[in-house]
Amino acid sequence: MQKELGSQLSKDAVIFGPEDPLFGDATSRWNTLFEPTFEMVVLVGDESDVQKTVLFCNERDIPFLAASHNHGFTQSLGSFRGVQINLSQLDNIAIQADSKSAWLSAGVNAGRVTRHLWENGYVTTTGSCDCVGLVGVGLGGGHGRHEGLYGMISDNMLQFNVVLADGQAIRVNGTNHPELFWAMRGAGHNFGIVTSFELRVWPRGPDTWHYHNYVWHGNDLEAVFTALNELHQNGSTPVNMALNYGTFVVRPDIDNRQPVIVWTFAYRGTSEAASPYLAPFNAITPLLQSSGDVPYPEISKAQSTDESSAICQHGKNRMTMTIGLQTYNTTSERRIFDDFARMMVSQPELAAGAAIIHEGYSTKAAQERDPDSSAYPFRQDHHLMAMQIILSSRSDSVVATSRIWTDRVRQLWLDGQPHRPATAYVNYANGFETLEQMYGSERWRRERLNRLKRQYDPHNRFRYYNPIIRTN
Repeated sequence: MQKELGSQLSKDAVIFGPEDPLFGDATSRWNTLFEPTFEMVVLVGDESDVQKTVLFCNERDIPFLAASHNHGFTQSLGSFRGVQINLSQLDNIAIQADSKSAWLSAGVNAGRVTRHLWENGYVTTTGSCDCVGLVGVGLGGGHGRHEGLYGMISDNMLQFNVVLADGQAIRVNGTNHPELFWAMRGAGHNFGIVTSFELRVWPRGPDTWHYHNYVWHGNDLEAVFTALNELHQNGSTPVNMALNYGTFVVRPDIDNRQPVIVWTFAYRGTSEAASPYLAPFNAITPLLQSSGDVPYPEISKAQSTDESSAICQHGKNRMTMTIGLQTYNTTSERRIFDDFARMMVSQPELAAGAAIIHEGYSTKAAQERDPDSSAYPFRQDHHLMAMQIILSSRSDSVVATSRIWTDRVRQLWLDGQPHRPATAYVNYANGFETLEQMYGSERWRRERLNRLKRQYDPHNRFRYYNPIIRTN
């Protein structure tokens, strides 16, 4: 492969296998619980290399999987064995002459895009974690700190350069392959490899953002969630109250009998402007707190989602689960919290690696989009819930016990909204969910996706990331 394919690729492309020193970094996964098996890596040097690699693999019936920063929660990735098409060298950012958009190569992550645009006077929609590749998040929707003002990442993707399953390289937008354009924004992992894309940008806005981080005792749970529901008002969160998220986690240095409640708020503007919104939380006496005003590119570090943060580190066995909510049910949250405390006694090692996560975005602009305009199905979910357990091993017993716990927490969240169907944000989905839960309960959505799948990928080559067509 190195000789035969290598002679066709650009001068910056590199092909290597497990014996090469580059292989470890190129294939290192964020989640090692369900990791793909790579036999070779093609580190592409330009966009045309992707097309040539796909054609080469198809001629020899070799499975391929594109990757940039090697994230992904889902168990479906564990079924892959074949060639990795590594996009990490495709890292160009080009702000367009009209200052309304930028062309981004597929290898850029959120942090690099944020810093580059800020330095040039702009912002755009990204995910909340700096380390994650921007295109992959956008293909599944893409929640982030500018969602209340500008919508999700996918709402602002104007066009794509895509390599299809058969090796064709095409431009996809609202007039060229418009049906595929619909599918790419919400279910895009199923349809092609994006090599670059155009994304809207805006003037960067306030010079500083305010953050306030709290740690509260478990006894304050009811007060915290009452204040959160008042802040969010069932999807009416102020647009500048960009992101707050909180976790139930074990902090034995603070409390060795039960979890603590850790919460962080990011406001687009100064501490003075944020003060009225944070007053109810300041009234709840914290065990610890910190706050400050920083330029937007530094807000991720303040909220522990920058590249150096614990959440971004590779090489962990992560059992995960997700569900969408509209409001917080305080009774359910208390049951989840108390169950966590019991797990600290019965399964202390498992509990030590667990985090029960609540993400609350301002969602105004995302909700104002026509829900039928893209494949993203869950615009009425105002909160994004997740659970993550870092496992000490991949033994059957440890995995099974962790799965039982995550399923139990999921059911407790569901019990708190009995009149709503279960939903699973596809970027967080663990792959054990139903297709309806990942891609929407409306029958027309799934039928449309299936029809487009038959048209653009009849052999189901893109089947390794929460596929819409499942095979044994």
